[in-house]
Amino acid sequence: MTDMNTTVLADRYRLIKHLARGGMADVYVATDELLGRKVAVKMLHANYATDAAFIQRFRREAQAAANLTHPNIVSIYDTGQDGNHHFIVMELVEGTTLRDVVKSPHPVLPRRAAEIAAEVAAALAVAARSGLAHRDVKPGNILLTEDGNVKVTDFGIARAWDDSEELTRTGAVIGTATYFSPEQAQGLPADGRSDIYSLGVVLYEMLAGQPPFSGESPVAVAYQHVSEIAPPPSGFNPDVPPELDAIVMRALEKSPQVRYQTADDMRQDLLRFLQGAPVAASDPEAATLLVAAAPPPTAPPDEVYRQIAELPPERSAPWSLIVASLALLAVVALAIVFISQGLSTPSPEDLLVEMPDLVGISEDRALVEIQELDLFFTLAERPSDEVGFGEVAATIPPAGELVGPNDRVTLVISSGPETFTVPNVVGRGVVSAQESLAEARFTTEIVLQTDPDIRANDVISQTPPAGENHPPGTSVTLIVSSGPEQVVLSEYSGFSSDDAKRDLESRGVSVVVRREFHPTIPDDEVIRTEPPALSIITQNDTVSLIVSSGPQPVAVPDLIGKTQAEAEGVLAGLKLSIVFGAPILVEDAEQAGIVLEQTPAPVEGLLVEPGTPITVRIGELPPPPPSTTTTTTTTTVP
Repeated sequence: MTDMNTTVLADRYRLIKHLARGGMADVYVATDELLGRKVAVKMLHANYATDAAFIQRFRREAQAAANLTHPNIVSIYDTGQDGNHHFIVMELVEGTTLRDVVKSPHPVLPRRAAEIAAEVAAALAVAARSGLAHRDVKPGNILLTEDGNVKVTDFGIARAWDDSEELTRTGAVIGTATYFSPEQAQGLPADGRSDIYSLGVVLYEMLAGQPPFSGESPVAVAYQHVSEIAPPPSGFNPDVPPELDAIVMRALEKSPQVRYQTADDMRQDLLRFLQGAPVAASDPEAATLLVAAAPPPTAPPDEVYRQIAELPPERSAPWSLIVASLALLAVVALAIVFISQGLSTPSPEDLLVEMPDLVGISEDRALVEIQELDLFFTLAERPSDEVGFGEVAATIPPAGELVGPNDRVTLVISSGPETFTVPNVVGRGVVSAQESLAEARFTTEIVLQTDPDIRANDVISQTPPAGENHPPGTSVTLIVSSGPEQVVLSEYSGFSSDDAKRDLESRGVSVVVRREFHPTIPDDEVIRTEPPALSIITQNDTVSLIVSSGPQPVAVPDLIGKTQAEAEGVLAGLKLSIVFGAPILVEDAEQAGIVLEQTPAPVEGLLVEPGTPITVRIGELPPPPPSTTTTTTTTTVP
């Protein structure tokens, strides 16, 4: 629609863009202008708008699903009619379908497959408690949200099962052949156990990478659902644990009485598997015989009959089984005839069309071509360097392949050149940062910067910053710490303590001053540094300045009573000088030559610096008195 943005249903729902095409309706993204939220609008195809039966079925979908409220079920908000447009308004689920996932070349991981199946089973259990069977459980009706949650949609052929009202009458075959239950393939009544079989097929396809049965026509597939035993999923994927094999095979039992009886039962077994507990499906008393292999779909009928004849003896005799199988084939063929006649549709082969080459054209043009071919499609986005923004980058399947109305066509729309998100590497080691950026397809440029607070080789900052999207190969500049700035410690011997401290602190170095006595270096002069001069230091290091306090003081010795020679020896040893004062005259000869006084006196705790003069007075005997002599003068007279 070129004028889609001008289409408003019921004066409320403005259509924004086409989202998908189904068997009887188109789905659009729309805005609920009353509540201001985005919704999905399913609109009945115009060619069915005048068909009372289809309109009734369309309305029944809304009425059945609107009462189902559960996190795993797509919510129905509203239903209505605007002119010839019959529509349903439902929750818009942002994400993808399980069909897109199972089409990938790799099977789903066993635990993830079990988680998805458990959530689908939870949805089916809610529907069953409301008296509803889905009857078309398939990957295309299972949505995976962007945060990994599971939602089941399209209860379009779900019907209240009530035998008294004959709503599940023999011969009314509804659903998709690949995911049929055996009773649906035979046109027999379907109930919640039929949904369990279909969920078993979905789980099988997730684990094995392919459905259990396939064939050239829906009749061939339906026949296999009724008469053949699928090999366990582990036959295709050895990573599937035996417990999960057992759960799948229990769900795929041909007889509804032998399957899980409720979706809750199957969900509980899946949860037990996820918790590592034993599963009920592995209980030999509860499980039926699981045949490990089955003939290929192309096996001749007599080979199929031979396999049936080899089933356990409590089953019918071989000839009875052969007759029953032939009758079953007739029922399946008759059911297909009913489908063809009831819906007036041509054979699947007649509906095949060649996938057109849409690469490089705009999304709008591609949608027009797909809709003209009446194909069911979805949209996806991915970056592309080959085509411009908003143009088709690829289609699934590719151009030239044959596709039918039941096949999903995916248009991959270019979101422009591929970009990658820059990871946050700030605070990490440079090697780890480079590895992370390389994994994200970026190159790196390293710029070293000193930083006293960040460890060497750690990333300080990055350009461009984390979270931005850039093309692969973009260079990310990393500012990497080289640690604190390194300097060579100078020689400070002979500096005053203040001058040395001031110079070191101007370089950002912490300083500690320690003092020591030194006999020759004057007070307050630097003796040395620790670490020594010429060492490599950083701003985070601490340098100790060893500063002289001058010579170490000594206690004044007690010299009283010592001889002069002894006093001189003591003072010389203490590096004190001696000064002799006036002698003290003594009468006792024993005190002569002995120190009788000293200055300063030897007071306890008195300390003096080396070289301090100590004055001593030595005892000395007085000099002897002068001697008296008589002189006789003789005079001679001539």
